[in-house]
Amino acid sequence: MSLVLIHPAPDEGWADMRLADVLSHALAGRQVRVIRRAEELNDLTGQRLLFAAALGEYGVNLELTRMLSALRRTPDLLSGATAGIIVDGLSPLYTKSTAGELALAANLAGCALVGRPLVEGAGQLHNFRIQAKNAGTDLLGAYRASAADLAQRVETAGFPAREKPELLVLHASSHHTSNTMALWERTKQHLREDILCTEIGLRNGTLSDCSGCPYTMCLHFGERGGCFYGGVMQEAVYPALRRCAGVMMLCPNYNDALSANLTACVNRLTALFRQQRFYDKALFAIVVSGYSGGDIVARQLIDGLNMNKSFYLPARFAMIETANDPGEALALSGIESRVEAFAARVKKTLLEGEE
Repeated sequence: MSLVLIHPAPDEGWADMRLADVLSHALAGRQVRVIRRAEELNDLTGQRLLFAAALGEYGVNLELTRMLSALRRTPDLLSGATAGIIVDGLSPLYTKSTAGELALAANLAGCALVGRPLVEGAGQLHNFRIQAKNAGTDLLGAYRASAADLAQRVETAGFPAREKPELLVLHASSHHTSNTMALWERTKQHLREDILCTEIGLRNGTLSDCSGCPYTMCLHFGERGGCFYGGVMQEAVYPALRRCAGVMMLCPNYNDALSANLTACVNRLTALFRQQRFYDKALFAIVVSGYSGGDIVARQLIDGLNMNKSFYLPARFAMIETANDPGEALALSGIESRVEAFAARVKKTLLEGEE
């Protein structure tokens, strides 16, 4: 299988030197089609894509911005595609925020992302210190190896089909007043008996946040299937997460962020993540904002669960809506067709898988 390298030309040629070196090692021996300009973004349906952007010192790549514009204008541009992302910057800033923006734009254009789809070359590459130590190489060697591993995973990745899959549904909302919960209830009706839905509420008083235990302590409890802080995460969420084929996050927008309890849930997954990866578990979400900012919350989910915790990100993973007053979401124009389409995507991903 071949790769399409989407490598936007940088504003200054020197900004691309390190990334070009990394790509030459990562893609050696592969059949690669290279795209450098936004107007070349065509014939990408069903392709395996590797985005690779050099940001220079100040986190800017104007050709990448033009590509983002093309993705947002053409919602089916990447239908059926699967991707990974490499972002290189000479500053320790901007690489992850740029990757998050690109990931969401690509996903809304129909592209799936493999678990842990991001490789960052940030600043002086200090983010590769642990990998370099473990591999017995230098920082650049670890960067090259990570990029090669990502290219291999993008080229070969799939998502397994399941018979009677389980979907873990996590929320911290009131059933009576929440627009987010109302949209979930309508979505669940379309899933019918095909998907087994396990709902766990994480309301106030049920969940302690992660307090940053030492690595060895977290590893110790994770290897035993638990966490030092126990509670609903250890008793209910961890067992359901081991069983399930996918996770549905129900996320009202709280000050342009995930709610405190859902954030704590993401943090507490670290103990289980020490024991296993989640490449074979799909991430879905319903995000509802009162006025704006749903894209910010969706990107937080991508950052925390796809890029960090390795969940597979199916195409158009989130239904993102704007509704304020109780009941308003179900009265939105066209909402029934959007709910039905979202439920169909969930079913297709979990029941049929993706090759």
